[in-house]
Amino acid sequence: MVAERSSRLEIRLVRRGFSDPQAAVGLLDEPWLHGLADDPVLLDALGATADPDLALLGLGRLLEALDPAERHTLRDTLTSSKPLRDRLLSVLGASTALGDHLARHPRDWHALVTFELRDIHPGTEDFRRELHRRMGTAGTDRADALRIAYRRCLLTIAARDLSGTTDLPQTAAELADLAGATLQTALEIAAEEDPEAAGRCRLAVIGMGKCGGRELNYVSDVDVIFVAEPREGVEELQAVQAATRLAARMMRLCSDTTGEGTIWPVDANLRPEGRNGPLVRTLASHLAYYQRWAKTWEFQALLKARPVAGDAELGAAYAEATGALVWQAAERDNFVADVQQMRRRVVDAIPVTELDRQLKLGPGGLRDVEFAVQLLQLVHGRTDARLHSPTTLAALAALSAGGYVGRADAASLDAAYRFLRAMEHRIQLHRLRRTHLMPTDPADLRRLARSLGAQINDTGLSGQGGRADPVAALQREWKRHAVEVRRLHEKLFYRPLLDAVAELPTGAIGLSTQAAKARLEALGYADPAAALRHLTALASGVSRKAAIQRTLLPVLLGWFADSADPDAGLLNFRQVSDALGRTPWYLRLLRDESAAAEQLARVLSAGRLAPDLLLRAPEAVAMLGDPQGLLPRGRVALTQEIRSAVGRAGSAAAGVAAARGVRRRELFRTSAADVLGRFGEEPGAAVDAAAEALTALNAATLQGALLACVTEWEAANGELPTRLAVIAMGRFGGHEMGYGSDADVLFVHEPLLGVLDHDAAKAAYEVCNRLRTLLASPSTEPPLLVDADLRPEGRQGPLARTLASYEAYYRRWSHVWESQALLRAEPVAGDPELGERFRALIDPLRYPGAGVPTQDLLEIRRIKARIEAERLPRGADPTTHTKIGRGGLADVEWTVQLLQLQHGHRVPGLRTTRTRAALAAAVEAGLVEVEDAAVLDAAWVLASRVRSAVMLVRGRAGDSFPSEARELAGVARYLGYGSGHTGELVDEYRRTTRRARAVVEELFYG
Repeated sequence: MVAERSSRLEIRLVRRGFSDPQAAVGLLDEPWLHGLADDPVLLDALGATADPDLALLGLGRLLEALDPAERHTLRDTLTSSKPLRDRLLSVLGASTALGDHLARHPRDWHALVTFELRDIHPGTEDFRRELHRRMGTAGTDRADALRIAYRRCLLTIAARDLSGTTDLPQTAAELADLAGATLQTALEIAAEEDPEAAGRCRLAVIGMGKCGGRELNYVSDVDVIFVAEPREGVEELQAVQAATRLAARMMRLCSDTTGEGTIWPVDANLRPEGRNGPLVRTLASHLAYYQRWAKTWEFQALLKARPVAGDAELGAAYAEATGALVWQAAERDNFVADVQQMRRRVVDAIPVTELDRQLKLGPGGLRDVEFAVQLLQLVHGRTDARLHSPTTLAALAALSAGGYVGRADAASLDAAYRFLRAMEHRIQLHRLRRTHLMPTDPADLRRLARSLGAQINDTGLSGQGGRADPVAALQREWKRHAVEVRRLHEKLFYRPLLDAVAELPTGAIGLSTQAAKARLEALGYADPAAALRHLTALASGVSRKAAIQRTLLPVLLGWFADSADPDAGLLNFRQVSDALGRTPWYLRLLRDESAAAEQLARVLSAGRLAPDLLLRAPEAVAMLGDPQGLLPRGRVALTQEIRSAVGRAGSAAAGVAAARGVRRRELFRTSAADVLGRFGEEPGAAVDAAAEALTALNAATLQGALLACVTEWEAANGELPTRLAVIAMGRFGGHEMGYGSDADVLFVHEPLLGVLDHDAAKAAYEVCNRLRTLLASPSTEPPLLVDADLRPEGRQGPLARTLASYEAYYRRWSHVWESQALLRAEPVAGDPELGERFRALIDPLRYPGAGVPTQDLLEIRRIKARIEAERLPRGADPTTHTKIGRGGLADVEWTVQLLQLQHGHRVPGLRTTRTRAALAAAVEAGLVEVEDAAVLDAAWVLASRVRSAVMLVRGRAGDSFPSEARELAGVARYLGYGSGHTGELVDEYRRTTRRARAVVEELFYG
């Protein structure tokens, strides 16, 4: 009979949500719980808790700890008072830690009985009176008495929260008020213990973070800042020392762990200079620091500053003085970039194993909401005092009311923030431990899901009206809110800018023009009025195109703002959109392919070269939507395409124009890939890949232009009477071309059998000159300047020579510098066999069997020294000139070329036109130490990258760092230096090239 009764009871318990009904039946048979199994109201109340098993265990422990008379009173009150039943059981079912507290201090259940107005919404003074009253009746030392009294007050807050009497903002405010009362009481204890210190100073405690914002968690460090002033007749130093003793003692009273546990750590690291700074400062010292040394994040932290304990008058003076500084923070350089970078650093610091469980710091977490709200407050709070609330949800409501955030977005953020904070509270409440991680234990997840059941808007319901799987429903609700928070975080700062210029419905509240300009200025736009005009042109109106733009632009504006020149990015985007606005695929591509949209934004805001190339033929945007679209096409494919285009042309001019059109498109492909980092993360490999792509492109263009000019000549005159070859020289021959490099060449020809030299030379000149003219002529396509000045006799000599003429000249008149120049010679276009014969002709000159005679060695060094002394442009800084400055390209290349001249005849690896390959061969041959070669290579790569960056950013070639701040910032961004770190780039360049110059002095000038 007893077994049958137990079985029926177990079934009833399972139906009420008990996980271990057998253990629950055993508990209900204990003397202090005997008879309660027959009370369906109590069983229903247990079943309504987050964890019925835990609630029953806690109730049993509480009743066991009471004396018989008190136990009888509690049992009677439980059955007769629903408010007590709901409060007590909800606490016991959600918090093991508070259950432990009640087991140690069982009479504290009386704190949950009263139901008066002051108990429902207590303030700081109510908590302070309660702390003092409880401490006065405690039979233990005052420190432990404070801990016990604090935990009793915490018990009442949790009971109101869990039973639904208070909502999240009220609960968080009560926790902050209790913290303020606890800090005040601890400070009073410290003053009583050290009356001498208390008599020397006035000390105010400023709440920071969530404490200052009245949005504290159940378990959290309480962030504070201490400010002190001397009392009359006391020296400042003595007062600060006294205040430091009081502050330190107050912190220990709250932070120390005893048999009664701990309250919470008090963290003063937000003070000026952090842990390295003094614990206590005077008000004047605080202000001096903030006015001279404070970083952007410190002003963001001051947004939450609120006096919470100590001298109220001093605390108010601190708040007033620092408040004025807070609302000027948005005027600082790189303000928005600093705030956003700090948020990225927080995310990057999260361990990978915790990223998907982080409620606070991870993407879509609480910090995303808080950062977005604080950023908007700091930008618009300069002119709108309604936004000065330190509380996140209150500030969000004010931003929405002021039109700074859309109403729907604000409502979504509000709901998500409340849900995420509620999750955080319930997780911390279980054991009263500081954590922001989603639990993994199934029992913990089940308890959490049941405690938040009323807040989960999930459709996965069972047929009985309950949730088929509360944990799955919780996970779905959490992810839904996290995704929404992330989406809104990314657009929140930018979306209202579009609403400010779009046609809003009558009566709708939008961002004012002035507020929009302020936000754009904070984002780093130098001309916010012009930016607003661009936004108006792009997004206003009711057309489908405008609607899509309004969807795209909030995210694009963020990407533009993350660049060195947001104004240029937005202007370029408008121009591309104007050109392609009627093309159906353009906006569809950007809308549907987020990677293409981001790549376009980065390309358009990275400098002038790529956007200029794109604007000449905007349809090249399409390649950004192709995963393989930015890969270099290679010389063979390019040559075939250009030859086909030339073959379809009706004249040399048309053929060369077609070749230049292909070159323009491919220049955009290469520059876009470079800007987007598609050539690899290793700098040397990236430099080589870009240079090879440019060299192949220019070689294919030259080959096509030569074909067009020969075809035109033959159409007018018959068969060309000579064979032509084009020899690449300089960086062209070395496969090291940059975006602004000329194509250095030599033209060599060989008359056909029976043709007079004069006729052959005339035809060769006409073709070569026509080629140079057409490739350089004014056009919408970028020119390719073909420079033949390295030919024998320079500009005074014939443009094209026969192979025999080259042989005669080099045999009789050649100078050592010409042998050095020939180290880069490589056939690139025209007759391949003739090109190879030219290569065979010059090999003995550039790799002389006897090495370099002393006289020639001295001549090379003399020429190099003369170039350094005379060729450096007036006013140029020799420490940062990439070409002929200290440790620059010329230093490294001349050093390597000297090794090639001296040892190329016996070291096959040195017989290359490429600088880095020759340097590697010199190391392998033992001619250069590994460490020295690494120094030279690093300098050459860095100088090459700087030259490329200058061209990409400015749209024109340059050998020195730009003097204009935005251009220099763009160069730094390309080279991987963040906003505000351009000085580090220049310093690194000087260090690298200084080391290279030391190696050059040893190897070249030796």
